[in-house]
Amino acid sequence: MTPALACIAFELDGQPATAFEGETILKAAERHGVQIPRLCFTDGLRADGNCRACVVEVDGERTLAPSCCRAVQPGMKVRAASERARRAQDMVLELLLAELPAAGFKWLDDDATQPHGELSQWASQRKVGVRQQLQNLQRPRPTPDLSHPAMAVNLDACIQCTRCVRACREAQVNDVIGLAGRGAEARIVFDLDDAMGASSCVACGECVQACPTGALMPKTHIGPQRVDRSVDSVCPFCGVGCQITYHVRDEKIVSVSGRNGPANAGRLCVKGRFGFDYAASPDRLTRPLIRIAGVPKDPAHCQQPPDWRTVFREASWDEALDAAAGGLRALKSRHGPRALAGFGSAKGTNEEAYLFQKLVRTGFGSNNVDHCTRLCHASSVAALLEGVGSGAVSNPVRDVEHAELILVIGANPTANHPVAASWMKNAARRGTRIVLADPRATDIARHCWRVLQFRPGSDVALLNALLHVIVTEGLGNESFLRQRADHFAALAANVQGYSPEAMAPICGIPAETLREVARAYATARSAMILWGMGVSQHVHGTDNARCLIALATCTGQLGRPGTGLHPLRGQNNVQGASDAGLIPMMYPNYQRVDSPDARTWFEDFWGQPLDPEPGYTVVEIMRQALAADDDPHKVRGMYIMGENPAMSDPDLNHTRHALASLSHLVVQDIFLTETAWLADVVLPASAWPEKTGSVSNTDRMVQLGRQALAPPGEARADLWIIQQLAQRLGLPWNYENDSCSRLPDKRQGPFFLEEPHGVAAVYEEMRRAMHGAIAGIGWDRLVRESSVTYPCLSEDDPGQPIVFTERVPTPNGRVQLVPADIIAPDERPDADYPMVLITGRQLEHWHTGAMTRRAVVLDALEPAPTVSMHGDDLARLGLVAGELVRVSSRRGRVCLTARRDDGTPVGGVFIPFAFREAAANLLTNAALDPFGKIPEFKYCAVRVEPLA
Repeated sequence: MTPALACIAFELDGQPATAFEGETILKAAERHGVQIPRLCFTDGLRADGNCRACVVEVDGERTLAPSCCRAVQPGMKVRAASERARRAQDMVLELLLAELPAAGFKWLDDDATQPHGELSQWASQRKVGVRQQLQNLQRPRPTPDLSHPAMAVNLDACIQCTRCVRACREAQVNDVIGLAGRGAEARIVFDLDDAMGASSCVACGECVQACPTGALMPKTHIGPQRVDRSVDSVCPFCGVGCQITYHVRDEKIVSVSGRNGPANAGRLCVKGRFGFDYAASPDRLTRPLIRIAGVPKDPAHCQQPPDWRTVFREASWDEALDAAAGGLRALKSRHGPRALAGFGSAKGTNEEAYLFQKLVRTGFGSNNVDHCTRLCHASSVAALLEGVGSGAVSNPVRDVEHAELILVIGANPTANHPVAASWMKNAARRGTRIVLADPRATDIARHCWRVLQFRPGSDVALLNALLHVIVTEGLGNESFLRQRADHFAALAANVQGYSPEAMAPICGIPAETLREVARAYATARSAMILWGMGVSQHVHGTDNARCLIALATCTGQLGRPGTGLHPLRGQNNVQGASDAGLIPMMYPNYQRVDSPDARTWFEDFWGQPLDPEPGYTVVEIMRQALAADDDPHKVRGMYIMGENPAMSDPDLNHTRHALASLSHLVVQDIFLTETAWLADVVLPASAWPEKTGSVSNTDRMVQLGRQALAPPGEARADLWIIQQLAQRLGLPWNYENDSCSRLPDKRQGPFFLEEPHGVAAVYEEMRRAMHGAIAGIGWDRLVRESSVTYPCLSEDDPGQPIVFTERVPTPNGRVQLVPADIIAPDERPDADYPMVLITGRQLEHWHTGAMTRRAVVLDALEPAPTVSMHGDDLARLGLVAGELVRVSSRRGRVCLTARRDDGTPVGGVFIPFAFREAAANLLTNAALDPFGKIPEFKYCAVRVEPLA
């Protein structure tokens, strides 16, 4: 527990007052109801004291003191409202106002009489005006800078409070904004006085949120414009789970600000700040569609879609739902339950994931249900369940502030988890040592103590070399191993042959560097491991994670602040969807479907008989869709909600052929995605800002997202659609809210509800099905608190951010160590395909690009597909950055623009997979990890050549 802070007695404006130890005069006065003007100060940034609007009198001191950065001392007598203090405060406000144009800018304020945001608000509150003599001394007006796609720069309104500088350099640690010039020539600049659009700005918008006067503003919301409503929610991009507030005008989101949530403390990235106009895209599906009779399913439509009217016709909801359910029901009747399969979504809510898997298990009658965790962290989860009995993280991301050393392996957090990366960069500034282990030297590398740029596919060699040092040099935590781990002897024997000297030629890291890093990790007071899909997306992904578990266990870096194991979740609800049972071999809360006790419990709970056999995974379902017609295990029909396997699965030619071969495919989505082009029925669903429900982030925080908009046209809430299909499949579902049968009336002003479409009832059923993990997080508590961390076992349990403190949830409470040996990637480079392809995400786009490529700012920032290569490879191949090239593998080829990136290893190429016109997964290999059943996205052989 956090110790209580000592209280300090002092005097404030002649009245007795108290302050906490270390508390500033400004914050103590605020708690006592005394408002002191402030402009350079804002919560979340370091106090700077440069504006002097917050000065107060302190008895016994000659000069006035800035209250924002002066701590209260015992017995101090402070006068915040004395005549001297007020005259000084008001003078600062007047002088700052005098320098700004009368017609200014402001953000998120309906009152046009206050054109300069916080400065105008304080001046109005204090009744401060600008006398004529000062109005005649206005400074020269700088030209606005509108070069950036997302943000407008109007230094005419700048008061040089330096909030933007601190937000950029100290909070986000992007080091773009600074001060140049002296005296009257001082000004805010970007990089070397570049235009903002030409600078290295990553468009996180932290400066916009920090600016008090409108000198920096989002282009979507410039000037004195009204806001109809502001709605608190949670960001749908990546697994960090940043809390946000939508600002809505005329039924469109015009801007987004970060809330002080536990994962983000007000911070956002470019996607969270500027990526929400996809919900208003003209491409939105607004009516159900049915494939026109006789029109074939052509995989070529995935890459070059025709006019949709030549493939589909519009239908009513009743006709579309009847057709969707009728086709599935007929296939089940003719071929049995296992002829059907479902893909749910990690981009939706926990309630949708829970209800979807329940529909497949009780309506279809099989366990053929999966989602994108199979394509990102399935091998991590397999190893974690085996080793520590839980697939979730042990410590939250922000625990890096307590770490002495951070190992980031197989992850690119600055691009994929930018707010999480900001906590790592903050830790590095305070002296924490970061080790990056990755074939690519990504942006986080400039903040690292050591960078281990190992050869692709050699993860186990590198990690076993670290374990060898720890074992042979006696650096292990003997008491931790003795009390809390099994099979250490087998692990120690296995790593004897993996000395750094033997592994250096394999992984490409010098032996002395491997020894140095191993010693630093083992001897750190606290060391934390965070990893991404560079670890998991291999045929040896489970072995990679087993080695990381062994590394933490052998050194006792588990169960304490600043330690532990954290697989960074890629999508906003991968953790929650997995917890809710959207996995073919697991019921909710990871209860195995082949356990007779678990199956009996769920049969009683759901009132339906259940299949005793695990179902097929994502890639296996596609293989079974192409099985021979006489194969009794052939998959013939599918229901896909919010997933796009025609872009996200490996070997897309195979996947698209499999989808086109299905007898009946139902797709529920917000756009006509590449997958939807192969559907028989397309059901228009709700975007994230149009739904209410819970999600669980990478830190195990269950958080509430609230509806801010109504779905367009006849689009419906996903939860409503699932229930309608269930009823047509014979399931007697009747969740508690009648609103699931109708849309809210847009004409009635703020229409969003706390529990539309039965979401509260579904959540409470899911809570019971999860057998205790979220027992203390009732729906009412979630609505009230917005975020609660599990395990949370009772209503008064605050939640447990750090787990494994005394035991792990394996049957005997001890970590099960599993030795791992080198397994070569499934496909190696050769003379025909001499280079290695690495795929992944990039900062501006997310997953398959269905949403972010329809967000105007994000598409403007990164509009076209690229292949990143080292400069030496470009020169060797006679290529020039910016030139079109062809990248080919044994499965397909794509054409895109070459980009120089010397962080990409020589002999390797990196391609993001969000671009339909150059889909990276046309190239990737569908070979599977035998344990996690995850494809090897991170390694396949390719050839790069100029495009004739």
